[in-house]
Amino acid sequence: MFGVTQATHFVLKRLGLPHFVSQVVAGLLLSPSISILPEVIGGYLFHEKSIELLGTFGTFGFAFFIFLSGVKVDVKMAMRVGRQVIYIGVLSILVPLLFTFAIVMILYKDPKERYLTAYMSSLFCLSSFPVINCVLTDLKIPNTELGRLGFSSAVIADLGSSIVIFYRILSRIASIGADDMYHEMGYLVIFVLAVVIVYRPLMMLVVRFTPEGGQVNMIFVYACLLPFLLCMHIPILFRDFSMFLVYGLGLAVPPGPPLGSALVDKFEGMVSGFFLPLYVTACSMRIDEIQLRFFDPQMQKIAFIAVATLLVKFTACLLPLLHKRIPKKDAMAIAAISCSKGIVEISSITIASDLKILSQDQFSLVMAIITLTSGIVPIIVRKLRDPSRKFVGYQRRKITDCKPNSELQIIACIHVPNNVNSVINFLGFSHPTRENPIALSVLHLVKLNAAQASPIFLSHQNGTKNVTGYCYSENVILSFKKFEGINWGAVSVNVFTAISPSDFMDDDICTLALDKLSSFVILPFHRTWYIDGSLESEDPIIRNLNCRVLEKAPCSVGILIDHGNIKRPTVRADSFINSSSKIAVLFMGGSDDREALALALRMAKDTRVGLTVAHFIAESDDGVVDWETILDSEILREVKKDSDISYERLMVNSGPETVNIVHQIVNDNSLIIVGRNCDKEIPQTCGLKEWSEFPELGILGDLLASKDLGGKCSVMVVQQQQSSSSSSSPRLTTKRTAQLVRLAASFCFSLIFFITRNILLLL
Repeated sequence: MFGVTQATHFVLKRLGLPHFVSQVVAGLLLSPSISILPEVIGGYLFHEKSIELLGTFGTFGFAFFIFLSGVKVDVKMAMRVGRQVIYIGVLSILVPLLFTFAIVMILYKDPKERYLTAYMSSLFCLSSFPVINCVLTDLKIPNTELGRLGFSSAVIADLGSSIVIFYRILSRIASIGADDMYHEMGYLVIFVLAVVIVYRPLMMLVVRFTPEGGQVNMIFVYACLLPFLLCMHIPILFRDFSMFLVYGLGLAVPPGPPLGSALVDKFEGMVSGFFLPLYVTACSMRIDEIQLRFFDPQMQKIAFIAVATLLVKFTACLLPLLHKRIPKKDAMAIAAISCSKGIVEISSITIASDLKILSQDQFSLVMAIITLTSGIVPIIVRKLRDPSRKFVGYQRRKITDCKPNSELQIIACIHVPNNVNSVINFLGFSHPTRENPIALSVLHLVKLNAAQASPIFLSHQNGTKNVTGYCYSENVILSFKKFEGINWGAVSVNVFTAISPSDFMDDDICTLALDKLSSFVILPFHRTWYIDGSLESEDPIIRNLNCRVLEKAPCSVGILIDHGNIKRPTVRADSFINSSSKIAVLFMGGSDDREALALALRMAKDTRVGLTVAHFIAESDDGVVDWETILDSEILREVKKDSDISYERLMVNSGPETVNIVHQIVNDNSLIIVGRNCDKEIPQTCGLKEWSEFPELGILGDLLASKDLGGKCSVMVVQQQQSSSSSSSPRLTTKRTAQLVRLAASFCFSLIFFITRNILLLL
């Protein structure tokens, strides 16, 4: 089963289909209706004992998945959602439910048929947070504005769906007998009281006695699973409510570190990698007949109600978003995500099939609709919202275009405490004044823990310092507010915290840069050093993040390599008030070097800054004048006419000569600013590219970041904002996307018209 699933996904992922569809198709290939396996293996697989074993493993895996999904939900954050999110969540459930029940009452007269159709149709009205969480993660948009709105509305919709399902189960039990309902409710009340009075306080006690930043004892992690195993091994007490109780147990576990994260880190790989695919594949293996009897009037009615319900749900979610003036494409993407179906719906129809509520034909039809929906939704969202277009085509913002004495908008990214000292050191070199002010937005990037489902973006401008009881950014806030107070009137500081997956942090950085109209983003280098100069740490995650920001940033970007902490291990924000700074710019020509020089010239407006511009010129220069040379000459003219700036014209003939001169400059300055110029082949750096270790820094930046350099100065590698043409091109044009949307809408309405006409003819 694992081999067939992986082979199927290897093919289907090229079409943009999620892993869930591959698992369903794999189960279909292994089902008795197709049976790609030899007869001997198929007979062994479909033996009664084998099927019972698969069912046991699958049910346990699904229950574990529901439990971990509850652990990931932060109930406190869900209660803080805005009124807009509540409207979207409620309308996306209530409107399609009312529509479905009205259609069922019109088309069916038999109470049994009404109940059956309403049961199946309600699957397409409801929304499941675990399913939407998986969809947003697969689409790699959980930390975007669209993803956050989808997460928040999914939590509200999931709450409403749980209420509807709870009522549906209770009414079914009541129809069997009132005594059964009373027994179920009694056991349920006892269990809820036990969770609230005993289980939750014990978990909070474990969190309280775990040191901040430490790991919880694994004995307590396994102890958290005891009530979960109780629900699974004593189903006679809870029967249909067992999954509700499992989800409630997950909600009772404190999310995030130390306990919730330990649970998810320990078990999620096993559940998502083994148990869950086994469950989905085993469910789809139940299909005995591939050929659906679509011309059967009963099947046509079910298909019509399912498709119509999904369209009504889509519309009910879309209209409030458009009313709030959300862009049409984003609104349509959120509405499509709300219609996502997946493993939770598969579980519901499997249980209904076991209870003989659904026939084999009905089970196959609903399974097909769920699979088609889960495959189409990601494709539609990708076409409507291409992440590569988000930062393409905006107005170019760079330091060279900033007006003299205007406020410079800067984004500074922080990962670890050492980054705070690095940024303050760099800003201290510039000596900001009231005539040369800086508007600094500090973005503290925190990796989203596995036990937290939804990313968080916080502004600390109103004094918010913690998230769900854990302090993430308090030290960052205090350090930069002190720096702001010392440079009062010259520096304004706003601090933000972004808690998101490492792979998506670049979206947080670029989005904030767009919102703040920033001209410069400061990124910390992925290496840090000890005081003695030895390498302390190297984080490839930060390096990959820097590379992604360089590719799509809507403004200029600088990577800060901090050797300054070697020289000043203890940094005080007021240490630069009366001190002077020596800054050097290594200039070889090009857009990145001009941006680096523009930054240095802005810093050199203060008399406490001593600026040296080292202009490297190749002796073999043929004197050809192009547009780039004219722009270089124009900015160098300003340097030459300023008597406070030291300009050095250096004739070099090869890369080794440049290295020797750079070694001398490093020992004489506290900060070196250099352009990236990553792809530029010039005689001054001939032979150095072959030894380059970090291409994202360019040739000179890589040289200055080398541990063999021996210097103790800080280095800023600057890249001017890339043009729209160099950014990744959009996958589809706006016109092509609109055509696809119209084509899909025409197909859906044609299908509804065809089914409606046949139903009316039958009536």
